[in-house]
Amino acid sequence: MKSTNKILVILLIAAAIAGCKKSFLDRPSNSQISSNNFYKSTSDLRLATASLYGGAPWWGWQNNALIPLGDVLSGNATYQWNNDLVQLYTRTITAQNGYLSGGWTGLYNVIGQANSVINAIQKQADSSIPIADKNAAIAEAKFIRAVAYYHLAVYWGAVPIIEDNSKLIKDPLLTRNIVSDVYKFIAKDLTFASQNLPKSDAPGRLTTWSAQGMLGKVYLTMAGWGKNGTRDQALLDSAKKYAGNVCKSSGLSLFSSYYNLFRTQYNDSPESLFALQWAAGVDYGNGNAWVTYSPSNDINPQKTGAWTALAPSYDLYLTYTAKDTLRRKATIMLTGDYYPELNAAGGGYTATQVCMKKHIIGNEKDNNAPTMTIWSSPEHNAILRLADVYLVYAEAILGNNGTTSDGDALTYFNKVRERAGIDPASTLTADMLLKERRAEFAFEGQYWIDLVRLSYYNPQKALDIINHQKRIAFSYDHATQIAQPDTTAPSPALPATIRSFTLQIPASEVSTDPKLSDPPVPYY
Repeated sequence: MKSTNKILVILLIAAAIAGCKKSFLDRPSNSQISSNNFYKSTSDLRLATASLYGGAPWWGWQNNALIPLGDVLSGNATYQWNNDLVQLYTRTITAQNGYLSGGWTGLYNVIGQANSVINAIQKQADSSIPIADKNAAIAEAKFIRAVAYYHLAVYWGAVPIIEDNSKLIKDPLLTRNIVSDVYKFIAKDLTFASQNLPKSDAPGRLTTWSAQGMLGKVYLTMAGWGKNGTRDQALLDSAKKYAGNVCKSSGLSLFSSYYNLFRTQYNDSPESLFALQWAAGVDYGNGNAWVTYSPSNDINPQKTGAWTALAPSYDLYLTYTAKDTLRRKATIMLTGDYYPELNAAGGGYTATQVCMKKHIIGNEKDNNAPTMTIWSSPEHNAILRLADVYLVYAEAILGNNGTTSDGDALTYFNKVRERAGIDPASTLTADMLLKERRAEFAFEGQYWIDLVRLSYYNPQKALDIINHQKRIAFSYDHATQIAQPDTTAPSPALPATIRSFTLQIPASEVSTDPKLSDPPVPYY
């Protein structure tokens, strides 16, 4: 029997995938959406784009790859029993790794869904719908498609660019496109989004500030691609422009409490520029399952599902200074830490081991979500936060300089530090920025992205960082407040090389599409 191209299958069925949502994400069943009875009004467009914010399209990436690739692979976390996770933190990754295939297919699920919405609006939207409303809906879909392609480019480098799912019926074998063109495609999508999204919208919906913030981050990444020690100044200037627009013109500010950013009562705060929208009560494959990283059934919905507590690495623990306890406690549980909001009705929870805290939000009573299960955490986890844009802006200003005392760079860098209760800095360096980003975004899937961005223009420094990490678990004595690294744990099996920063394409994909092994070609 002839093999079937997996990306083709994913993209062709993507439009039929939609999770159950609440609030502005309520939408009709798939059977109602057709060329005959849908896309007749602006409301229909809003319902169609709502499917792009969470549910089944994002399930594969969110639950199978975002934290494993962003934090285990990067050295923020360790895990000694699951073979695929062990491969990530020991850098012995094979092309059969489940997190690789879950991430790859998950992101192409998102792209397929976005393509379907874009093409349906362009071809089927009623002529009575104002053009501005059509463009705004397309802009939402293009933003989300760009975010998916950004993660593909960061992790896999050269990947196939697909804008029209239906064209794959005639030619299902895909060739990868060169990295610079993938980034160019991402920037074009985000530019369109920045020009057509509104300045404000309902909580959780994208705005022009979402697009401009993401565009600043993409330009900062592009500035280093293919360079040797010095980043492209024009692209750094573009990053500064768009991130600076968000910093100075959006009217947005950091949420007052770092700790509460990751509690469901504060979902979709103004700091959240793009967050995946998850609802309680949906079934497996449609919801946020991060509570399965919990250390105890006592703090989980229905007192079950605490299967794979994720251990922070000793290296990540050392990132937090003595003053940085607010972020540390919101991110990492240390033995003896007390969390009154977890199992609040039962008197709170005292940690009995070292593990990830961020995204461990408690049970159904703690979240006022009776239908919450281990497959349906109602936390809306942010993919892009305002704090990220602040630090992108500061880094774009620093640019190719060794240090800077620029007032804008320090202002926005220090806003992030001051919220965490840390003294402001008077000068800024690249090392300070990288360390700040690691402490701020640990267990949000960001650190590997930061290391890849560094590897683009300073590969030796990126390699030195990752090869000298203390990528081991540790224990903590609450009485003495001493952390003890686990010296009995196995050391990473392989040293990182520059090739480590580009993941293999999953073997299952290459077997069904051998052209993925061919050299990448230009898209433009």
